[in-house]
Amino acid sequence: MFWLGAAIAGLVTLRRGLSPSLPVILAAALPAGWWWTQGDVIPLASILLVVLMAVVLKSRMRWSEAMLAGALAAAGMIQLGVFLPPGGAGPLLEQLRQGSPEVERMLSEMTRQGLDTEQLATLLIGGVTGLVVMLASVACLAMARSWQAGLYNPGGFREEFHALRLSPRELAVVVALVVAGAVLGIPSIGMVLWVPLLVAGVSLVHGFIGLKGMNGLWLIAFYVLLITTWPMILIVLLLAFIDSLADFRKRLASRN
Repeated sequence: MFWLGAAIAGLVTLRRGLSPSLPVILAAALPAGWWWTQGDVIPLASILLVVLMAVVLKSRMRWSEAMLAGALAAAGMIQLGVFLPPGGAGPLLEQLRQGSPEVERMLSEMTRQGLDTEQLATLLIGGVTGLVVMLASVACLAMARSWQAGLYNPGGFREEFHALRLSPRELAVVVALVVAGAVLGIPSIGMVLWVPLLVAGVSLVHGFIGLKGMNGLWLIAFYVLLITTWPMILIVLLLAFIDSLADFRKRLASRN
């Protein structure tokens, strides 16, 4: 239930700011911190990311900037090895070697090719966990924002989410950071920095369906395809990339 505590902390932060919200944030963070001592960093990391993005969203009033800040923080956590299990990836690799002859052969072949299997496993485990935490944190922040709109501005969250897009400058920042991460050997940046672009693409689909007045079943079909097929994710990312430059929703609204 850590996601509920993260969403509540995000709601209070969005409404009152960081300092007045510290008691609520601590109430959520203290039990999550205990779980961290037991080897599970996900609850506390999610709460911290939600609070960070809520602070940026409250001050800047831009979802894109809030998600960029959260993605950079998640990339830093991945790079620091925050999401690795106790003892690192070595013990897990050893268990896989002992449990599956096929995995043993594959890892041995990668080692013969000069690849550091432990380093690859470290990056994979940390990257996948960090990506899941980032996506969960964005969902918690969206839940908090929808609660806030329901209490103080009914319908405001729908309008805000349908308008979400990355500006050309923000898109340039994303591309520059991904390239810099690849050049400097910081792959964690590229592993999570596409999340703001993905959310912007999802927002584009929501906005298009809303402007066209289409049936909600289209959204259900979209999410089924998004969850089950990689090509759909790539299409959404490409649409969000183009939308940052072309602003499809503005053009469609002017035509309507």
